Amino acid sequence: MGGSNLRCSPTRGSSTLTGEVVSFEPLRKDSKVDKQDEELELKFIEQEGTVIVDTGPKIGKRHIEVMSIFFMVLLNQCMRQHLSLTIVAMTDPNVNENKDIPTFDWKNKNVILSSFFWGYVGPQIITGWLVTRYGHKWFVTGSTAVCALAAFLTPVVAEQLGSTSVIIVRVAQGLCQSFLVPSISGFISRWVPITERGRSGAFILSGTSLATVISMPIAGAIAGSSYGWPMIFYFFGLLAIIWCVYYMIFGANCPRAHKSITQEERAFIVKTVINPNTKQQKTPWGKIFTSLPFWACTYAFTCNVLVMWILLTQIPTYMSKIMKFDIKNNGLLTSLIYLTQWTVSLVISTLSDYLTNKNYISITTARKLFTGIGMGLPCIFLLFLSNCNAEHSTKGVILLISAVGSAGCNWCACFINNIDLAPNHAGVMQGFINGFSHIFALLAPLIVQFMVNDEQNPEEWKKVFYLSSAVALSGAVFFGLLGSGEEQSWNSTEDVEDPEEPSKK
Repeated sequence: MGGSNLRCSPTRGSSTLTGEVVSFEPLRKDSKVDKQDEELELKFIEQEGTVIVDTGPKIGKRHIEVMSIFFMVLLNQCMRQHLSLTIVAMTDPNVNENKDIPTFDWKNKNVILSSFFWGYVGPQIITGWLVTRYGHKWFVTGSTAVCALAAFLTPVVAEQLGSTSVIIVRVAQGLCQSFLVPSISGFISRWVPITERGRSGAFILSGTSLATVISMPIAGAIAGSSYGWPMIFYFFGLLAIIWCVYYMIFGANCPRAHKSITQEERAFIVKTVINPNTKQQKTPWGKIFTSLPFWACTYAFTCNVLVMWILLTQIPTYMSKIMKFDIKNNGLLTSLIYLTQWTVSLVISTLSDYLTNKNYISITTARKLFTGIGMGLPCIFLLFLSNCNAEHSTKGVILLISAVGSAGCNWCACFINNIDLAPNHAGVMQGFINGFSHIFALLAPLIVQFMVNDEQNPEEWKKVFYLSSAVALSGAVFFGLLGSGEEQSWNSTEDVEDPEEPSKK
């Protein structure tokens, strides 16, 4: 997340951050709040003969906010992802010796796994606009709370009403979580200085990987215990409710709304985010949809989402039917795969920020380099994986770890690239990108169901890995050719007149 001080020349309006000149556009004087921010001055201190910016406490409020959003991502992803393993226990009577735990003879498992995205993909643009307009705090708190309540309901409706009711609950959870990714972009654009954006963005998004690391072994252990699979839903739902209570009390939409942030840290943040406007702005849809860098970002993001959701939803089944692992080892090995991805994402994001802050490479080069690695290496490893079966279980696990782990490079590359392009429209852009890409996440389990008729036949799984490899390669090539890390000219647009203000015409 980065709490180090930055070398700066004490000149108002611009700053030389570790050798790189970053211009800070004057804040608009359209409101009392913006005038307060305009009056803030960066403070400087001398350290070992060098004048540096005073960024406030070493562990500042921005770091605590980043950590809070990370846990929000983590818990929501746990509620989303554990079903890939839990559904094995829900439909296999041999998983648990306690025969009081209900199991179901459902033939529509892949439909259940995809149903989350039926509610998730549609509202993304609207939720992105709402978050951009009103801030993230109450949207992420409310949606997480409702998602947790839906988790509590799942065991009851599954037993009483059947698989259709579970599908309805999953659609509702998807609808709630449609606010989360646009909220992350909106949060980063308001809270995270540009010099910390790679690390903080990757750290927050790495919660998706760590969620698998945590949820799979916990789900496997609980599913095999006397409590059985229903306790999995109650466990993660309760943790999510605890987070909601915490964030309602301590969270804030932006630095100016935080009750206990220091003036030094607030000044540092508002002076080092790009054009931090608070007024509603017109979204330049025409310029966005005719922007090649935007479509490069969207396509790479979509390719990564499709490949990762094919793997995420199918790894437990593949490990069970092809590699012949039991439910507990299945959960542990799936966890190890995503622990590797989480570790890679943190290491690479730190390296990316170091290289760009030291001016060794540009932001564009960094985004292209790590997208190329994050999609090129999985392409290679998945081709090798297609030749594995139960006799090569160790080799297969190593290749899965390598394929999914190397994809962690994308967290500091194409996954945060929309913030590079237009921070003023980060929320609504991310809403579109995330909604569009997760149409394919919705299709991922259904694609596998179409391609794999016999889950115990390794030859049929080859088709899945060939498709995933080709998709990953195309994403790397497209972003490498057309991607950019530069702020686009259409980031700054005309404000929409505030209806509460008198006309100035």
